[in-house]
Parts: sequence; structure tokens; C-alpha cells
Amino acid sequence: MDPSGLPDPPTSSGVHPDVPSLSALDGRIAGCRACPRLVEWREEVARTKRAAFADWTYWGRPVPGFGPPDARLLIVGLAPAAHGGNRTGRMFTGDRSGDVLYEALYDVGLASQPTATHAGDGLELYGVRVTSPVHCAPPANKPTPAERDTCRPWLVQELRLLRPTVRAALVLGAFGWQAALPAFAGAGWTVPRRPRPAFAHGTRVTLPAPDGNADLHLFGCYHVSQRNTFTGRLTPAMLREVLRTAAEAAGAPTRK
Repeated sequence: MDPSGLPDPPTSSGVHPDVPSLSALDGRIAGCRACPRLVEWREEVARTKRAAFADWTYWGRPVPGFGPPDARLLIVGLAPAAHGGNRTGRMFTGDRSGDVLYEALYDVGLASQPTATHAGDGLELYGVRVTSPVHCAPPANKPTPAERDTCRPWLVQELRLLRPTVRAALVLGAFGWQAALPAFAGAGWTVPRRPRPAFAHGTRVTLPAPDGNADLHLFGCYHVSQRNTFTGRLTPAMLREVLRTAAEAAGAPTRK
């Protein structure tokens, strides 16, 4: 691995020879120190903590994806929350956004329980994996474009490892959408340049696979941030509807 923490260039097959599986990739992501600002922030948060979590030992590292290696549906967020994933070490776990997301996943039959409180709480996902284009908690929940681009190779590698099974992706929010499009292209799907697929809640785009692999059905959804859920811009019913539609396109099991 490059000393900066980034993955080495892929082989002609598209998968790094030292990353034979998602579990191996997750381990490498957790050790990344490529972005100085993010490293400093995530570790400072882990030291100072929030009063409500004073007795916690924070994760304080990049947060890898969560879900089975044969997932048919991929959910792409933005970045871990400072006192959520950065504390628990699992995507969307321990924060308000995750409360909304996992309850909806449970409601449509894609999760074993409606809550996600810590990495050992027994939560399982069925046919779905959750990840993000930026794996470190950023200050003010705003990674810079350079940090987004630096982290992209991890998402490209994750997508390549998922290609045998993944059939749909649901992207939460405009930032995640813009960050994920180049990763989908890097993993082998064709992303139109003109017009570039535009983000909107409920939008659906098919990304062809010119190499003979399966096409990818790409869906957009408002982010499950408190700003959207508290104002009613994104309601639980809206989230369940787009999750169910994406799951059905992916061939993932859902509860009717």
C-alpha cells in the first residue's frame, strides 16, 4: 500500500492483488491516514468526545462499509458522523440519520432489526450494503473536494468487489451523487457525460456495463439528515418507497 494510505494501482483485472475480499478492503480502509485534516479531526473528536458518550471508547478511524459481500443493493451516503460512525465504527450507527435509515430498512425487510446502536448489537443487513464516498468524519459534515477525490479509490475498489452481485445503488444526497458517479465509471459502468445524470429524489438511471457484466440501476434519494427528516422534506414513507423500488430493481428480498 502507498504510504499515504491510498490503495495501490489496480491490476488489469480491476482488483488490487492485496485486496481479495471486502473484509480485507475494510481492514485497509480502517488504517488509512491519507487526509491530514480528516485524521486530525476524527482523532480530536475521539479524544474530547461528547458528554453523553463520555464512557465510550471512540473508534476514531475511517469507517468501512457495512453489509454482506454478496449484496445486490448498495446504499451510498456522504461520510460518517463525528459522534455516530466515528464513535461506533459502523456506517450510520449511533446517530439520528442512521436511526431513520435502519428503521426504514427494517420496515421493507432489508434489516434484522430497526435500530443500530453499536457494532455488536446484532444488526444484520439482507442483500444490502451501506457505504460512503468519504470514510472519515469531516468537520461540519463537509469534506473538501480534494478529500472526496482522495477517498474515491476505496469506493472504486469496493464497487469492483461487489460487481458479481450488485445490481442497484441508492445514493443519499447530491454530494454523494456527485462523488459516486466517477466511482461507478472507475468500476466499469458507463456514466453518460452529456447530459450528466442529475440528482433528484426518486430519479432512476441505468448505467450500462460495456464489458458484458450486469447493468447498474442507479437511484437518488434525499439524504437522511436531520435537516431533511425534521422538516418533512424526506418522510419515512418517501424513504421506504424508494428503498423498496431500488431493492426490487436489485432483486433483493423485501417485505410486502
